[in-house]
Amino acid sequence: MKRELKLTSDGSYTLYVPELDEHYHSIHGAVQESEHVFIKYGIQTLFKSNIRVLEVGLGTCLNALLTALWSENNGTSVDYTGIEPYPLKDEIIKSLNYGEKIEDKKANLFFNEIIKSNWGVQNRIHSNFIIQKTQCLVEEFEAHRKYDIVYFDAFGPNTQGELWQFDILKKMYEQLDDNGVFVTYCAKGQLKRDLAQIGFKVESLPGPPGKREMTRGIKF
Repeated sequence: MKRELKLTSDGSYTLYVPELDEHYHSIHGAVQESEHVFIKYGIQTLFKSNIRVLEVGLGTCLNALLTALWSENNGTSVDYTGIEPYPLKDEIIKSLNYGEKIEDKKANLFFNEIIKSNWGVQNRIHSNFIIQKTQCLVEEFEAHRKYDIVYFDAFGPNTQGELWQFDILKKMYEQLDDNGVFVTYCAKGQLKRDLAQIGFKVESLPGPPGKREMTRGIKF
């Protein structure tokens, strides 16, 4: 599918897929959205020294980059697994300006290291951050451990409805350790009802710029 580079309101780029009429990140600010949803209301709330992250929708690697920076700056060890069935070509990801737009001198270095890291094996980006990029459908993903947090960053329910089905959400619940966190930009009522039925404590939280709400679920 064709991808087009689009400038968002915070000066960072996202990718637009005309065939799906879908953006990889919010047009109101790609970096702002990821920082708000997955860092501020996600990993930053865990208060653990060692964290295992599962991302559904690795995409542009922006969430991985922000997590690597957070890990470095907080001295927290992070073991990161990113699932992506249709990886973007390296040259497309390199065309994004996250390394320059994020106000951290190590952003460009870490971004380049994440991009060039090999698929299917663990890669150490810095002393506290390991990433394994995994090419597979979420339905086919087999975890051999539990995770502390799931970043659910698939395209929206109107575009990729199959990824927001009850069975997939239940699988995410099962992949989480006790007190694990499921976090997503989506705030659909059906999503919240499904998460609650599965067993999550569901929280509606303030959304990033341009969006009223987002959703977080806690496994008990």
